[in-house]
Formats: sequence, structure tokens, C-alpha cells
Amino acid sequence: MGMPVRIDELLYADAKSHAEAECRTIAGQIEFWAKIGKAALDNPDLPVDFVRELLIVRAEGRKDATPFVPEGRRAKRG
Repeated sequence: MGMPVRIDELLYADAKSHAEAECRTIAGQIEFWAKIGKAALDNPDLPVDFVRELLIVRAEGRKDATPFVPEGRRAKRG
């Protein structure tokens, strides 16, 4: 259930422009920013950009994911 919240007009305008660019609702954009902020505070050792990308990848699902292979473990070509 949604809850009405008062926010600063400048934050609203910023969220609106980002929401349009990222194909989200304004509320969805603010929720996304809040998730990034919470995850960043919960994991202060991780860069914020890494946290952001991780949340995006998790939302996209595994269907389009590329498996991570560490450099030392790449398949050797014969």
C-alpha cells in the first residue's frame, strides 16, 4: 500500500526528470534511490555505483545475465 509523503520540490523535480529518462514512475524513482541509499549504508565498504548496478541486475533477472568468470579461470584455448 502506498503512503503519501511530503518531499522537497527540487527532489521531486529531479526524481521526475530521472524517472522519465529511466522509464520509471516518480514514486518508483524515489523508491529506487531509497533502496540504493539503504544498501549503501548497510554496505559502506562497497562503492555506491556497484550497489546501484547490483540492484539493477537483480531487477532484470538471470535471463539476460552474463556469467562472471574470474580472469585466472578463463577457459584455455587449444
